[in-house]
Amino acid sequence: MLETIFEKFAEIKTATWISLFALVALGLLLLLVKKKWDTRALTYGAMCIALSFILSYIRLYRMPQGGSITPGSMLPLMLYAYAFGPSAGMAAGVVYGLLQLLQDFYVMHPVSLIMDYILAFAMLGLAGFSKKHLSWGVLLAGAGRWFWQFLSGFIFYGMYAWEGWNPVVYSAAYNGLVIGPEIIICVLIACIPAIDHMANQLKVKLRTK
Repeated sequence: MLETIFEKFAEIKTATWISLFALVALGLLLLLVKKKWDTRALTYGAMCIALSFILSYIRLYRMPQGGSITPGSMLPLMLYAYAFGPSAGMAAGVVYGLLQLLQDFYVMHPVSLIMDYILAFAMLGLAGFSKKHLSWGVLLAGAGRWFWQFLSGFIFYGMYAWEGWNPVVYSAAYNGLVIGPEIIICVLIACIPAIDHMANQLKVKLRTK
């Protein structure tokens, strides 16, 4: 059982780590072009992207037609968005999406690449719109990611719909089965009083300095 959960760790090569840090640096550099972020924001961004990427290699369950359930791999990025705001969170989400593309490259169409890996993961930055509780931000970000992957699913992957299923309904259900458990895990973690308090303290500290 444990071997199955951690089997992807064996596939992490030196080139992947190099690409990881190169993409993180590139993404954070793009942030600088748009807005002048301080070293603290860049450092936290790199750490959260790297942590999310590493957690994504721990697969509790892998869906037969793509997508995996992990132990809250999206949460560090949502926490980053909650602390630094939606624009920073979206930029970090885009970098993370590119890393996911590197991890499991499967693209049906160039537009599906944009939807599944750029727009969907950029939506993790929506957690930054939550004012008081990280858990509400998690739900908002999860819904945003689900929407783009649902849209891509019925447009580009409708031929894989289960027998007798309408492609739209199939995409809604399939992506719900992939993203839903992830969001539940993230919400449960975010609702732990100590985690919620830490997130709010971090948010106040980072946005007031």
